[in-house]
Amino acid sequence: MAENFDDLNNKLPELKLDSKQAQGFLSFFKTLPDDPRAVRFFDRRDYYTAHGENATFIAKTYYHTTTAMRQLGSGSNALSSVSVSRNMFETIARDLLLERTDHTLELYEGSGSNWRLVKSGTPGNIGSFEDVLFANSEMQDSPVVVALSLNYRENGCTIGLGFVDLTKRVLGMAEFLDDSHFTNVESAFVALGCKECILPIESGKSTENRMLCDVLTKCGVMLTEKKKSEFKTRDLVQDLGRLVKGPIEPVRDLVSGFEFAPGALGALLSYAELLADESNYENYTLRSYNLDSYMRLDSAAMRALNVLESKTDANKNFSLFGLMNRTCTAGMGKRLLHVWLKQPLVDVKEINSRLDIVQAFVEDTALRQDLRQHLKRISDIERLMHNIQKRRAGLQHIVKLYQSSIRLPYIKSALERYDGQFSTMMRSRYLEPIELWTDDEHLNKFIGLVEASVDLDQLENREYMISPSYDSILANLKDQQELLESQIQNLHRQTADDLDLPMDKALKLDKGTQFGHVFRITKKEEPKIRKKLNTQFIILETRKDGVKFTNTKLKKLGDQYQQILEEYKSCQKKLVDRVVQTAATFSEVFESLAEIISELDVLLSFADLASSCPTPYTRPDITSSDEGDITLEGCRHPCVEAQDWVNFIPNDCKLVRGKTWFQIITGPNMGGKSTFIRQVGVNILMAQVGSFVPCDNASISVRDCIFARVGAGDCQLRGVSTFMQEMLETASILKGATDKSLIIIDELGRGTSTYDGFGLAWAICEHIVEVIKAPTLFATHFHELTALALENVSNDSQKQIVGVANYHVSAHIDSSTRKLTMLYKVEPGACDQSFGIHVAEFANFPESVVTLAREKAAELEDFSPSATSLNHTTQEVGSKRKRAFEPDDMSQGAAKARQFLEAFVALPLETMDKMQALQEVKKLTDTLEKDAENCNWLQQFL
Repeated sequence: MAENFDDLNNKLPELKLDSKQAQGFLSFFKTLPDDPRAVRFFDRRDYYTAHGENATFIAKTYYHTTTAMRQLGSGSNALSSVSVSRNMFETIARDLLLERTDHTLELYEGSGSNWRLVKSGTPGNIGSFEDVLFANSEMQDSPVVVALSLNYRENGCTIGLGFVDLTKRVLGMAEFLDDSHFTNVESAFVALGCKECILPIESGKSTENRMLCDVLTKCGVMLTEKKKSEFKTRDLVQDLGRLVKGPIEPVRDLVSGFEFAPGALGALLSYAELLADESNYENYTLRSYNLDSYMRLDSAAMRALNVLESKTDANKNFSLFGLMNRTCTAGMGKRLLHVWLKQPLVDVKEINSRLDIVQAFVEDTALRQDLRQHLKRISDIERLMHNIQKRRAGLQHIVKLYQSSIRLPYIKSALERYDGQFSTMMRSRYLEPIELWTDDEHLNKFIGLVEASVDLDQLENREYMISPSYDSILANLKDQQELLESQIQNLHRQTADDLDLPMDKALKLDKGTQFGHVFRITKKEEPKIRKKLNTQFIILETRKDGVKFTNTKLKKLGDQYQQILEEYKSCQKKLVDRVVQTAATFSEVFESLAEIISELDVLLSFADLASSCPTPYTRPDITSSDEGDITLEGCRHPCVEAQDWVNFIPNDCKLVRGKTWFQIITGPNMGGKSTFIRQVGVNILMAQVGSFVPCDNASISVRDCIFARVGAGDCQLRGVSTFMQEMLETASILKGATDKSLIIIDELGRGTSTYDGFGLAWAICEHIVEVIKAPTLFATHFHELTALALENVSNDSQKQIVGVANYHVSAHIDSSTRKLTMLYKVEPGACDQSFGIHVAEFANFPESVVTLAREKAAELEDFSPSATSLNHTTQEVGSKRKRAFEPDDMSQGAAKARQFLEAFVALPLETMDKMQALQEVKKLTDTLEKDAENCNWLQQFL
């Protein structure tokens, strides 16, 4: 990110302030309010400066050295300062507002002690810095600001949510019940692409608030606190009436359907100051947002499935977005793909509609290539219209819209030529809307306006001008300008004759200099005509490039020309403003067309990916969530197989209700367990987005949610250990999952002691199988868990565990060399041995360590296959291994352990004093000890 600062001092703009200016600035700087999040820049015209703690932050973060800092003033009043070039300012602004979520950005203009704030931006509200952020790059994702109103009740917390997308000009509301882990809030943040959250200031920081702050941190959302009084609904309908297109009645009806969300939306209107900008009036749309309309994904699932890009990706194919993004339009397709990946569909009909279009493109190569060629020439219509509505546009934006508009007939004719099995759908979904919006009353009217008003011939010279024929005043001024130009040319010719010098070769005519129109001759020619020069002309300057001179006639004509030129420019500007204003009235046309084109672009991108892979993708069969199974034959991980060095081995996954709905997957490290369980999640997500999947054959029962707990890292900043992080993520799965979800769990319980971890893993598995009943892939090293899959695990007729199956990733050990070979195939049955020591050998452990490890392992565990069958687990007294138990003993013990854990979690410890808490815990442990008298499995823990 930073420039190369080997010679830092020479490259940095010099901080040029005299003592009086410095003193004035220092006195102003002291008056600024203290805001630890604000990074403040001061515009010094050619460069920017930052001061105080901001200077230290910028020097360390972006220059990676404090030698970039200077002192402004002297002694105790000295202020650390750093100067920043215009390019570096763009880099820092992009990082602060688009990448990080811990700072706001402020820009001041002025001089001496008189400075004023001219721009401020946050990760959720980047509007005022858009010209800086996207001057040289496309806008990949539009940020959303969310406001929450929390209302705690006996049955949980009712959340009122308001959101605003300032780029797309969309306002929305949602209301839902949530649990103590805020799982629904988290999935709403992910689905909406939230960058900033407004909350009412709370006097006391309660446990609930801490949990909510954890969710914000996990999702990379900035927290902004506002007074509770700003969460008001008074005058909200009237305010929305001004902002939202169309009549006020639908707005009133929508607002009255919510109890708490309107307060949150009111806080957003005030925070974003939407009513202060008249260009917002009647340009917003208002909608209600329903969490159940899309598959819910939390931040852990987004990370586990590598859905969006990360700075650490080695190449673009590391993420699903990078792999699937083959869009052609400038920016629009990318942004829609971003939204679709965060909001997979749950409606079978809508998923199949997308798949139909993808299939049409896959089967018709000519149509696909034709459309790609035309879409490449479409500009970012959404952004252009946004700038036009905000009055930030010039003729250049209008011309880009025009150039995109004249491509649409080609797109239309390409779609018309398609006559495959989905032609009816293609016609109703794309062709008819395009025909509607491109007729003489809509787009053709705009094309006519541009062709009449813009001088399209000048575009070759990169000049954007209003055509003189568009306006009689402009035409008159143009005529006068041309008349004066010809008079000046005649005078040039006449003067050349008088001086007996060849025109243009020796006697040149310069215009637009500080003197206006002047004659110029080289110094070599000057002696020949010196006499005439001194008597008949006025010499203006003599320099190396020659002598500039004029006479009264040229001066008079030049002044007249300059005056006409100024009038012409002024008239041009007024007409440009008028054309831009007229173009803004076509917003509905362009917004509708942008929607259609970006959707075509993304579906075309899916088709391109599906057909260009070495092993083509296949269309999945989609069934509703309460019927059908999940069957993926010859399934691959799309991102892993796209890496150059990978020869991917496909696997089958069959999650069948009542048989293999819950799969326990064992096997060695590096054997492919994690890749296998993730690829199932990725394939289901891709299918529900509307894409073909990397399988030979796929049938998918729609999932309402994917929960993934794969690998947890410490979060020391929040005082959360690896194990605690693992437990928090698992708790949100247990609270949020339903039988319509998909659960992916990798290596649960490894962050604590073996017995505790195994006990927790068993209890969690049992809870998922019996209570949640969601299809689950559970990868583990606890081989004892495979006992869950044994028939009639429990003699308890009330509790029959069904639908659990064992699978393992296979590996081969050569009996003579003891070398381990990973086969990366997932096969039915439990893994019959551990491979930890073989993997240690892979890592070149010293031979003595490996030998000792084998001896100890042999003492502690019987490695024979019969040990894992758990059907004949009685062992002779005195055996050192005490971990195999009767299945019934084990299952009853796990149930008692789970009761103990649930009772412990339910204790209101935060409201108890120390003695009370100890007494309650003592009661629980006494009960557990009584239960353990008849249960060997439980005794091991006590």
